[in-house]
Amino acid sequence: MGAILLDVDGVLHVSGAPIAGAPVAVDRLRRDGHRLRFVTNNTTRSRGQLASELRSMGIQLDDDELQTTPRAAARALQGKRVLALTMPAIVPDLEGVELVGDQAEAVLIGGADETAETNQVFSYMNLGRAFAELDAGADLYCLHKNRWWQTSRGPLLDAGAFVIGLEYAARVEATVLGKPSPAYFEAALATLDADADRTWMVGDDFEADIAGAQQFGLKTALVRTGKFRPDLLEASGIRPDAILNSIADLPEWLDGAR
Repeated sequence: MGAILLDVDGVLHVSGAPIAGAPVAVDRLRRDGHRLRFVTNNTTRSRGQLASELRSMGIQLDDDELQTTPRAAARALQGKRVLALTMPAIVPDLEGVELVGDQAEAVLIGGADETAETNQVFSYMNLGRAFAELDAGADLYCLHKNRWWQTSRGPLLDAGAFVIGLEYAARVEATVLGKPSPAYFEAALATLDADADRTWMVGDDFEADIAGAQQFGLKTALVRTGKFRPDLLEASGIRPDAILNSIADLPEWLDGAR
């Protein structure tokens, strides 16, 4: 059997509400012998918290099966002085990174959530501090560059707008650490000891999940949950290998594809 990378937000759940049939589908994929890796751009909670939340929804996984962008940042920024505009909950996953308030070697932009805490992270004062460090020569990194994300209340602005604003103001280009960066997909495949052309990426995001995986040579399945919008699919020009109503249809579809 090949390997499967499963996006989390929008594929397994939306704002903590599990997608119908998701737990059963994950169990079936395991029984069928597929090697699974759960990959997420979520930047609001630690890996342990996210894994625990998935288990509470009935989705069985070990913490180390979940690949998060804060853990990717910890590897990339090991030993550096970093000004981090991130949610406090992910700080434990930035082990080995020296978090500072000034004289930084790098600025790290995290993500947003549905709480008032996000307003504090991306306050004008904090963005001004980040600009000052970039203007003084610090490098810009971001956990992801998503434009928006899907919640139970509808689409919400995501951190990409702040990243692009800092790029424009400081005349720099951010290094993206999460999806759709090739390094993120490479790390996932290395963990599974899998070949790209025998691995599926299952996601709801045209750019981060589908286009990013295609550029790395993976096969792709787009689900009609989470961020999926038919008009955006048409406009994007992106053509996944499969379009499914939800992850609940994935095991049966893979059986037919074989």
